[in-house]
Amino acid sequence: MKKTYYLFNPGRLQRRDNTLKFTPYDENGNEQEPRYLPVENIEELYCFGNLDANSALYNFLGTLQIPIHFFDYYENYTGSFMPRESLISGKMLISQVKAQQNKQKRMVLAQRILEGAGYNMLKNLNYYNNRGKDLEPIIETIEALIQKIESTTAIDELMGIEGNIRKNYYDAFELIINDFSMDGRSYRPPRNEVNALISFGNMMCYSQCLRSIHQTQLNPVISFLHEPGERRFSLSLDIAEIFKPLLVDRVLFKVLNKKMIQANHFEVKLNSVVLKEAGRKTFVQAFEDRLNETIKHRTLSRSVSYKHLIKLECYKLQKHLLGIEEYQPFKMWW
Repeated sequence: MKKTYYLFNPGRLQRRDNTLKFTPYDENGNEQEPRYLPVENIEELYCFGNLDANSALYNFLGTLQIPIHFFDYYENYTGSFMPRESLISGKMLISQVKAQQNKQKRMVLAQRILEGAGYNMLKNLNYYNNRGKDLEPIIETIEALIQKIESTTAIDELMGIEGNIRKNYYDAFELIINDFSMDGRSYRPPRNEVNALISFGNMMCYSQCLRSIHQTQLNPVISFLHEPGERRFSLSLDIAEIFKPLLVDRVLFKVLNKKMIQANHFEVKLNSVVLKEAGRKTFVQAFEDRLNETIKHRTLSRSVSYKHLIKLECYKLQKHLLGIEEYQPFKMWW
């Protein structure tokens, strides 16, 4: 079974026959004991430090369809090496562009994406409300905002509702999380521990969605809820909205409330907070465990992993764009 490998230290990555040889560096730039990764077991790589590699390595990875996702010092996603697309479809691309350019068709998809995201956020809030966290006022506010989605007529209006939903949702984190305060959402860089984990987890989810998109005929830069822009895979942002409550937020609540990650796992600097390596490893392991959890799929009548749910979402969107089946967003049913 293929799996994801995480490279937490700066180092050199090179091909060695049918393996990858990763030689980490210590803080002084000295080489440490190398680690050998059998390529037949690798699905994708995540790199959290400076990586020394040459074109021969990337040619090798491209041949094997193995992507690498890169993150900077603040755990921000900075980019990916993605192998050449093997599922190119002119028909799919034309359909995707036509839907994006048609105001009515784009609005339908954007509304449904936000509807799914809002529903899954409510699922999280109801879960903790039923466990004594007194989230009823926030739940009612978000339910009222979700009711407004269907009547929107412009993307900027819809994004305004999205911003209000998420603001109220993040207000609930103050009640759900036991020992840390979020104190509002802060970005680039995050200014406290909770924001550092949210940013890190969101970027992990974003790259997972990118990988799933790449395994279909969809184009990752043509989006519907988020505005397509330069130098970003905006369709990944769309799909990540649906899955962040399931994959990121529930993991965040778990690692903090079960004290798997504590204050000493963070490095506090002037106006910024980042995870130390031990904290990153703990969160990544919890995130990976979550991706590999399985549920009984109601339509397929078989067990599927949370990770596979992302790919199924891409297939549903693809069918909608080709006129095969109306898109309905993934909504947690358990």
